Amino acid sequence: MANNASVIIKLLVCFGLPLGILMLPIDAIPIDDLTLVQHRLLAIFLLAALLWVLEPVPVFATSILIIALELIMISDKGLTLFRHPPAGHDLGDLLSYTDIFSAFSSPIIILFMGGFALAIAASKYELDNNLARVLLRPFGNQPRFIMLGLMLITAVFSMFMSNTATTVMMLALLGPIVASAPKGDIGIKALVLCIPIAANTGGIATPIGTPPNAIALQYLTGDNAIDFLSWMMMGLPFVIIQLTIAWFLLQKLFPSTQKEMVLKLNGQFKTSWRAITVYATFAVTILLWMTTKLHGMNTYVVSIIPLAVFTLTGIMGKEELKQINWDVLWLVAGGIAIGIGLDRTGLASALAHAIDYESLSPVAVVVTLSVICWLMANFMSNTATANLLMPIAAAIGASMESLVAIGGLQGLLVVVAFSASLGMILPVSTPPNSLAYSTGLIESKDMAKTGIIIGIIGLLIVYAALFILT
Repeated sequence: MANNASVIIKLLVCFGLPLGILMLPIDAIPIDDLTLVQHRLLAIFLLAALLWVLEPVPVFATSILIIALELIMISDKGLTLFRHPPAGHDLGDLLSYTDIFSAFSSPIIILFMGGFALAIAASKYELDNNLARVLLRPFGNQPRFIMLGLMLITAVFSMFMSNTATTVMMLALLGPIVASAPKGDIGIKALVLCIPIAANTGGIATPIGTPPNAIALQYLTGDNAIDFLSWMMMGLPFVIIQLTIAWFLLQKLFPSTQKEMVLKLNGQFKTSWRAITVYATFAVTILLWMTTKLHGMNTYVVSIIPLAVFTLTGIMGKEELKQINWDVLWLVAGGIAIGIGLDRTGLASALAHAIDYESLSPVAVVVTLSVICWLMANFMSNTATANLLMPIAAAIGASMESLVAIGGLQGLLVVVAFSASLGMILPVSTPPNSLAYSTGLIESKDMAKTGIIIGIIGLLIVYAALFILT
C-alpha cells in the first residue's frame, strides 16, 4: 500500500505542473512571443523531465507517452481541436507527424542496435570474458582498481572515437565482472556508472572527442584559433581531475561489500568459424569507428555492418534478436522526439534567448550560458544544444570587449563546449547513459544523483580554471 501511495503522489506531482502550465495564459509565462505549440511542448517537456527523474512509471513508458502527446497535441495530423487555435492566438508551426515518428528510425537507434548486436554476439562466444581477462588483468582484484581500469580504458578510447561506440565495447566487459559479484552488492552500480561517466567526460580532452568541441572550433578562427595540442592542454587536465573526483565519488555513493573481486575470467578464445567471425567483425567495426575520416562512412553507417554479418551467418537468430533491449530503444526514441520538438518548434531557441545577456557582467554571461547549456544538454542531444547555443555565445563573445578579462571569445566557447559534455543526469541525456541503463543494474535515480554532483563539480572546476588562468 505504501508503495502504491508513493507512485500515486509522484504521478500527481508529475502531471500537476504540466497541466498547470497548459491552463496558464501564454502571456503569464515570462518568454516573449510564445506560440500555442511552444506552450504545449513546454508542458510536455516538463512532464517528461519529472517522469524521468521521479520514475513513477518505467522510463520507456514515459518516452512512449511523450511521443503520443507530441503526435496528438503538436503535430499536423493531431487532434483537430489542437490544430485550430482560439481567435487572437498564434498557433505556431505544427510538427510533421512523420518527423515525430522518425525518432524511432533515427540513425542513433541503428547505432544502438549495432551495439546490442556486438554485445550479444560477444557474450555468446565469450569474447567479453576474454577481452576482460586481457584488458583488466593489470588492475588487480580490488573493486576500486577494477573500476579505475574501466574508467581509464573508456576515457582513452572516447578521446579518439565515438563515446557511444566506446561504451558499447566497454559494457561488453561487464558481464563477467557482474557474474563475479555477490547478489545485492551495490558496488556493481559504481562499476556500471563509471563507464558512461568516463565516456562522456573523456571526449572533452580532444577536439575530435565529442561534437560540441568541434562545433566550438568552427567559431574559433584567426587570433582565437585553437590547435589540437592546445585543446588537449586544456581538456586533458580537466578530464584527469574530473575522473579522479568521479572515481572517489562512486566509491562513496556505492561502496562495494567485498575487498577483493575474484573475476571468473578463466578460459580461452574459441576457434570455431562463427567465433572467429565474431572476433573479426568486432575488431573491424571498432577499427571503422575509429577511422571514419579515412573511409567516409560515419559511425551510424558502420553500426549496421555487425547486424548484417551476424544475421546472415546465423550467429544471431530469432532468439538473439529478441535479446535486443527494445525498451531502451523506446527510451532513446523519446529523448530524440523531445529534441526534435524543441528544435523544430523554436522553443529551445526561445528559452535560450529569454535572458538579456547584454545587461549581465562578463562573469555572469559565462556562468549563465554554461549553466543553460548544461541544463539543456541533460534533456536533449549535447550536439543539438551546442549547435543552438554556440552561435549565441560566439556573437556575445565577439561583441563584449570586457570578456577579454576572463579569456575572451576563446574562454567563453571552451566553457560552453565543456558544459555541453557534462550533461549526464538522465538515461536519455546521452547514448552512453542509455546503454548503461539498458544493463538493468542501475536505476534512473542512481544516474540522477551522480550526474548532478559530477555536473556541478565539473562546472565549478571549469570556472575556477578560467578565472585562475586568465
